[in-house]
Amino acid sequence: MTATADVTHFFDAPTNTLTYVVKDPDSNACAIVDSVLNLDYPSGTVSYEGADTVIDHIQTQGLSLEWILETHVHADHLSAAPYLQQKLGGKIAIGSEITTVQTVFGAVFNSEEGFLRDGSQFDVLLSEGDSINIGSLEGYAMHTPGHTPACMAYVLGDAAFVGDTLFMPDFGTARCDFPGGDAATLFRSIKRILALPEATRIFVCHDYMPNDRELQFETSVSAELEANIHVKAGISEEEFVAMREKRDKTLGMPNLILPSLQINMRAGHVPPPESGDRFFLKLPLNAFGGPDLSNLAAKE
Repeated sequence: MTATADVTHFFDAPTNTLTYVVKDPDSNACAIVDSVLNLDYPSGTVSYEGADTVIDHIQTQGLSLEWILETHVHADHLSAAPYLQQKLGGKIAIGSEITTVQTVFGAVFNSEEGFLRDGSQFDVLLSEGDSINIGSLEGYAMHTPGHTPACMAYVLGDAAFVGDTLFMPDFGTARCDFPGGDAATLFRSIKRILALPEATRIFVCHDYMPNDRELQFETSVSAELEANIHVKAGISEEEFVAMREKRDKTLGMPNLILPSLQINMRAGHVPPPESGDRFFLKLPLNAFGGPDLSNLAAKE
């Protein structure tokens, strides 16, 4: 019989992100999935309120952190993984295709010469089927590309943490228009998730509360098959791809995409300091489209 994971959620309203603490029901071992580092973008101020709430929970409950799991390089919030590790320990892990993402965005941001594109900023690079045990709670990694090349879902006991693949049934599925994204690939990844036992609990990474409903974050394979507006049973790959590609053309970039990518491709670390102890992020102009700016370049 599959063990029932003990799951506690934390919601970051500014980014609509769910962080989860997943506990082994038979011990104090736990994992964190998709943490959030707070950023006030207009002022460039980073803070730890959300992460500190997670830390307080783990310490109050007397838990032992074994894993800090990232489902992918998020484009809508910053990861708090290094801060959590400094406070609680644990291994920071992500999918092995992170190297593809680092190569692409290392070029976009003209990253410093020392920025490695081999995933070494993370403690563990996970591939399809790799085991993730939390105490006696058995789990494994599932490669689920489509939103990004490096997306992973984590099946931990009876629960699946699906990152940006599926949302709650009334919101559908993730976008596929970032570099390396592909709607047909996402459809096939989702079908693999929905081939898990129908009672599998699914925990989503984001909830946007359509039609002003209350926050929801837990669904199931059976509920997604029955009611997901984009991929419920009976919708073909061709129908999904046509819908997804049409919809993605209408979407703007996430508010925090530029700071998020620079931080998250480094496992939550900031780039090396410049000018003594000052830290900086870059704003690449027209990196995702726009007119030629060469005629506006300052003369040296």
